[in-house]
Amino acid sequence: MPWKGDKNMKPSFLGHSRPLLTCMLQVETPECAIAQIRNAVFDGADAFGFQIEKLRPEFRNAETYQTVFSYMEDKPVYITNYRHSHSENVTDDARAAELITALDAGASLVDVMGDFYDPAPFELTKNKSAIEKQKKLIDAIHQRQGEVLMSSHVLEFRKAEQVLEIAKEHERRGADISKIVTASNTEEEMLENLAATAALKKELSIPFLFLSGGRFCKMHRMIGPMLGCVMYLCVQAHDGLSTKEQPVLKSVKAVVDNFDWKPYRKMT
Repeated sequence: MPWKGDKNMKPSFLGHSRPLLTCMLQVETPECAIAQIRNAVFDGADAFGFQIEKLRPEFRNAETYQTVFSYMEDKPVYITNYRHSHSENVTDDARAAELITALDAGASLVDVMGDFYDPAPFELTKNKSAIEKQKKLIDAIHQRQGEVLMSSHVLEFRKAEQVLEIAKEHERRGADISKIVTASNTEEEMLENLAATAALKKELSIPFLFLSGGRFCKMHRMIGPMLGCVMYLCVQAHDGLSTKEQPVLKSVKAVVDNFDWKPYRKMT
């Protein structure tokens, strides 16, 4: 069943004056999702990310999505369906159909992997046929008043100019937001990732989410949104299914609420 609200009024990840505190849900059942949502709303979440690849197949239907989304208090919802967990053996055509079902049920932002329809190293295909299929999927999402985040989980360190080129390729394919995840295993790599974040803000014409994993990823994940990333990815609390690199929502909110990172205004 399609989302019952006015699609033109669907909550958005775009156009906000500050990065959204987005609580990621990695759960196997709707009951677990609802429990995390209720706690996260209390903790101050601005938005939610629902990773449906973690959801058991019997719960992947419009009715379940509508029920889960109804607890989110009209906050925007970001959905993923990555190639692991319960989606490891799902074809990309079936994966896309599941994403569209969740979009029609009320989600706002759909994650379209950069290697959708052609699994490739570092999640960015160069296959022309696959790219055309990606563009058609992006058009279908936009026709449903959805927003598109294109993701590339590189999971290795990249120089700033390499990160920028990946983001520009996402933009060329029609994404509304570019998401790139690299690595930060030394202090030097961490500093380069901060420089890359600043370069993305200066050079890219669409919003972006640039993250890193590795030993020195924490500072990048905390400071990145202050330098231009469109959102924080948080967890309400860590458990066996959560991404360990993602900070806890309460700790991020404490930093956001108590740290003024805006530049000083020039005195006249």
